[in-house]
Amino acid sequence: MAQERANAATFKGNPLTLVGPELKVGDKAPDFTLSKSLVEEVSLKDFDGKIKLISVVPSLDTGVCDAQTRRFNQEGHDLGEQVAVLTVSVDLPFAQARWCGAAGIDRVITLSDYKHRSFGEAYGVLIKEFQLDHRSIFVLDADNTIRYVEYLAEMSEHPDYDKAIAAVKALL
Repeated sequence: MAQERANAATFKGNPLTLVGPELKVGDKAPDFTLSKSLVEEVSLKDFDGKIKLISVVPSLDTGVCDAQTRRFNQEGHDLGEQVAVLTVSVDLPFAQARWCGAAGIDRVITLSDYKHRSFGEAYGVLIKEFQLDHRSIFVLDADNTIRYVEYLAEMSEHPDYDKAIAAVKALL
């Protein structure tokens, strides 16, 4: 049974239980299986040799998640091709594609944790109460070592965009 971290975060002040370990800077990033489409799955090895900025959101169809993904899409244009900018949610892949098309997202790769929840459990962001992934940021170097991590204490707040981008730039 996966580790549960009661009261690890809140949603509008209400406590949430996060499933999985709390990862720290210096940890080796766990592997995952995420859906790029209904038939195509990817894992961490598909991004080998790249710096990874992983932005985790509960659902692209909410205000903060929308803003977070748009911000990292914009920032991603200045980071270069050696950086993979990934957004992970539990939204279905076709809903992610629809949202990206409507929002003009062209730099972020959206990946869905809907099928296995393997990312949520491995990265300690699966919300037990909602079966969504909790807002968080992970920056991995080219060797998949975690160089920056932010688990938001309150799910409805924005992450520290500047610190996440600075962590990526420090690896370039």
